[in-house]
Amino acid sequence: MDFAHTEEQQAIAELAAQLFTEQATTDRLKEIVATDELRFDRALWAKLADANLLGVCVPEEHGGLGFGLVELCLVLQQLGRTVAPVPVLASLAYGALPVVEFGSDAQQAALLPGVVSGDAVLTGALVEALGDPLRPGTTAHESASGWVLDGTKICVPAGLVADHALVSASTADGSTGVFLVGLAASGVVRERQDTTSEIPEAMIVFDGATAEPIGPVDTSHTVLRWLLERVTVASSAVQAGVTEGAIRLTAEYTKTREQFERPIATFQAVGQRAANAYIDATAIRLTMLHAAWRLADGRDASKEVAVAKFFASEAAQRVARAAQHLHGGMGVDRDYPLYRYYVWNKQLELTLGGASRQLVALGRILADEPVAG
Repeated sequence: MDFAHTEEQQAIAELAAQLFTEQATTDRLKEIVATDELRFDRALWAKLADANLLGVCVPEEHGGLGFGLVELCLVLQQLGRTVAPVPVLASLAYGALPVVEFGSDAQQAALLPGVVSGDAVLTGALVEALGDPLRPGTTAHESASGWVLDGTKICVPAGLVADHALVSASTADGSTGVFLVGLAASGVVRERQDTTSEIPEAMIVFDGATAEPIGPVDTSHTVLRWLLERVTVASSAVQAGVTEGAIRLTAEYTKTREQFERPIATFQAVGQRAANAYIDATAIRLTMLHAAWRLADGRDASKEVAVAKFFASEAAQRVARAAQHLHGGMGVDRDYPLYRYYVWNKQLELTLGGASRQLVALGRILADEPVAG
């Protein structure tokens, strides 16, 4: 593929970079940590809405820009570069994308304008303790009044601030589906879960909660598989930005930190370590864009998604360790900005499965491929 961006994509990336860089400063991040227990920068959220970046993947008829996954990933990459505390990943990747693809006209009209304006936050509840995301333990069954959900989801991003969640669930006949649930409705209980990144998520218990399916409920796992692939790539896009931000911070530090009356950036060992980190960060970005492009183009991307997430897990940790090491004692100072990049890296590494799970997935895919004659 051609990794060059179109003029529209470049404009989106530049606008996102400008907003995140100007608004998500170190002082602002410290202020949010000190004053907002939910770690949600609502002022930045409003500015993203005003710039229509919250509508980047929403059709124009609902007030959005009408782009797709690749453009969303460019926005998420800029978010990661500044570790900005706003739920763009949850609301757009977990929420808006599947509603755009599978939601009914009524569901889209009810949800998407609020997403674009920033008045509503969506999320996805896809994770269960010790569970395979493609085989959710949360159950769904039809009653006289509609679908009903029972079960518990953990690690729901933005789960404490979201208005609706898209919840994966299984049925008695082995089908799976993704169901829309209002999080203020009866039969829904939310509990705070503190995380590695220090941005809280939620454990959500569904006990007879009413729900609406988004798209088909089937044994092919159509909607759930579609959603998991895109959320995985979107998480990798944030990871690409996080590693780039850590490298940028490290480059600035090593140019000014002196030893033996010389900046340590001039030492060969430092330069080699930084160069390796740059190569890893580039691999994360390019494998993510490759997977995003294949998905956006309607192509099979199961291998590419696993490869992207593998690099976003394995290579990102090498970058985090290198950045911390090159900072010396400053690398373990919790008040120094690098700390946020390190903990974001670790949480994103484990989101929806780390490097080992991706290698297992790749092995299965390759084993199932026919051998060329």
